[in-house]
Amino acid sequence: MTSGMNPKRAAFHREVQQWAEKISVRPKRVQIQRMTRKWASWSSSGRICFSTDLLLEPSAFREVVIVHELIHCLVPNHGKLFRSLLKAYLPNGLKRNEEAHLGSAAGCFGRVGLKRREERDASHGCKRAHQHSYR
Repeated sequence: MTSGMNPKRAAFHREVQQWAEKISVRPKRVQIQRMTRKWASWSSSGRICFSTDLLLEPSAFREVVIVHELIHCLVPNHGKLFRSLLKAYLPNGLKRNEEAHLGSAAGCFGRVGLKRREERDASHGCKRAHQHSYR
């Protein structure tokens, strides 16, 4: 983390670091970048990428996305163990974000309900499908 980093990005990196310590994982790299189809992604090489749009979302939702991706450092799929760990770290996490953000596939977060993105895309003449998935 550099000293000249944007305050929102720096705070987000601190959130990720705090959760990584709680979960006892050490991702090799954490980055924030523009992502149009996902909130975040995890690679088996240990890299986690988060969408810049996530910085504008409520902290409770950011927390769920952060924990979700960090758990992938332990479990690469969305099976029973993954869901159990997610529930253990965030017992109410999924319930508090379901209406606005959850998609149907494997309990992952969709980006369909984001009016802000849809309005921005409409104003720029974008015609891409708004079938965004989390993972």
